[in-house]
Amino acid sequence: MTVADPALPARVRIHEVGARDGLQNEKTAVPTAVKAEFIRRLAAAGLDTVEATSFVHPKWVPQLADAEELFPLVRDLPVRLPVLVPNERGLDRALALGAREIAVFASATESFAKANLNRTVDEALALFAPTVTRAIEAGLKVRGYLSMCFGDPWEGAVPVDQVVRVTKALAEMGCDELSLGDTIGVATPGHVQALLTALNEAGVPTSRIAVHFHDTYGQALSNTLAALRHGVTTVDASAGGLGGCPYAKSATGNLATEDLVWMLDGLGIETGVDLAALTATSGWMAEQLGRPSPSRTVRALSHKE
Repeated sequence: MTVADPALPARVRIHEVGARDGLQNEKTAVPTAVKAEFIRRLAAAGLDTVEATSFVHPKWVPQLADAEELFPLVRDLPVRLPVLVPNERGLDRALALGAREIAVFASATESFAKANLNRTVDEALALFAPTVTRAIEAGLKVRGYLSMCFGDPWEGAVPVDQVVRVTKALAEMGCDELSLGDTIGVATPGHVQALLTALNEAGVPTSRIAVHFHDTYGQALSNTLAALRHGVTTVDASAGGLGGCPYAKSATGNLATEDLVWMLDGLGIETGVDLAALTATSGWMAEQLGRPSPSRTVRALSHKE
């Protein structure tokens, strides 16, 4: 039953990360043809933004070593297909294949910057600056991911002002969109509200902010609702709840796209996503991976069938 809340946005754009963030943490590589079919099915289910792959060196993310083979198989789909790039070399590879949107990834904490990028926070930002500048000059949209916005497995709770500083740096660098990541899933709604308020006070408008929650403690949906109440209209999610983070072992799966769509449908918020088609896609992908989907909605609807 749909019961709308006039205090919430009328429409939410889902930034689907299952094909990239979801599959990068798999222990074995998924065949390129399966990834391409996954992306095609996600697009057919109504997701208008599907993050396709990552142009990171295969040594660091071997599961996505087939970026050059995969992207040409899906680049003509009528949806947005952003790709992750770590540096100018990654940008060169993405541009050569016709990518029109990229994302860079920073950390709010020194420990994770060292683990993920082998650099300090400021060194990583300096590395991204020319990449972002060149991408903008080439007419690309640029998203800035920020990890460990709420908690860090080595440092504990992350001060809000620390997150604000790095988010502002990405904004000033020219990133069109800023995705706030709860990489280990420790955020709670009050913490989400406090960070969003602090960012607004620091001059970062809500219209440029996206949220990226992990469901480690079962808080991803409640945190998403807190963000929606603040006016956020872009939410990252992963079909079937796939994913984690290879550099933070306590990071469990992303917010499942189906669970998000179930909540948004119930609130009368438009997404353009066909829940039945999406559920079927995630069920199909779970079969390819040889295990059940962790998404509660996928399991519930599949059981009904």
